[in-house]
Amino acid sequence: MDSVAGVERMTEALGRVERPVDVLVELGAPGGRTGARDLGTALDVARAAAGSPALRLAGVGGYEGALAHDASPESQSVVDGYLTSLCELVIQAHALFEVDEPIVTAGGSAYFDQVAAKLTEPWPFPVRPVLRSGAYITHDDGFYRGISPLGRTPGAQPFRSALRAWAQVTSRPQPDLALLTLGKRDASFDEGLPEPQVVRGRDGVERALEAEVTALNDQHAFVRLSGDDVEVGDWVGLGLSHPCTVFDKWQLIPVVEGTTVVDLVRTYF
Repeated sequence: MDSVAGVERMTEALGRVERPVDVLVELGAPGGRTGARDLGTALDVARAAAGSPALRLAGVGGYEGALAHDASPESQSVVDGYLTSLCELVIQAHALFEVDEPIVTAGGSAYFDQVAAKLTEPWPFPVRPVLRSGAYITHDDGFYRGISPLGRTPGAQPFRSALRAWAQVTSRPQPDLALLTLGKRDASFDEGLPEPQVVRGRDGVERALEAEVTALNDQHAFVRLSGDDVEVGDWVGLGLSHPCTVFDKWQLIPVVEGTTVVDLVRTYF
């Protein structure tokens, strides 16, 4: 919940209930997504939720990923400042919580190290820290690869992407251009275009590919080539950025060992 009005509407919609619905107060920040914009407003929301007969105030939540988009010291400082405010809200709202162990939750897939460190610092009362990182399931070859703390921390083993899209070369209309059977309907493109990585020819042998996707249509990818690397009928393996929107497009994702499908994963996004 991020507004008193929201609490009121939810209370009206639920009416009389035998078991109140657990809710969290969401803290946001100016320019961010949802969430109360300051501690005073968040506390007003907490008081309203605690006073609702249909709701039970169970903790505090937030999302720091909307406030920064790179691994610069400035961005990390913004995240730390936000997390400090989130923890302060938990402390100030302590008397309003209607559970013994209030939830405090944040943590996208870019700054989870900072969130984990902050939310597990000593508390004056029991809390339940919850980290909400979705991209760890597959990681990616783009946005999160460049911003993940496991890619920039000395000595830390970086994540490797488990996602790869395969598309066939359907046209080679000019020496520096190939068209693939993959487009906006198939692959994420909001945080970077797919990345050609390997090509598999008719002989079944995979080799590295130096190429670049320059544009996507609904069902085709434009690939700029540097030489005679691919032929019509070859298969190109592409790394994908921002796995969240891949899960949204594919409700059933094949799990492969080599070129053999060994399982299927259903997504609920």
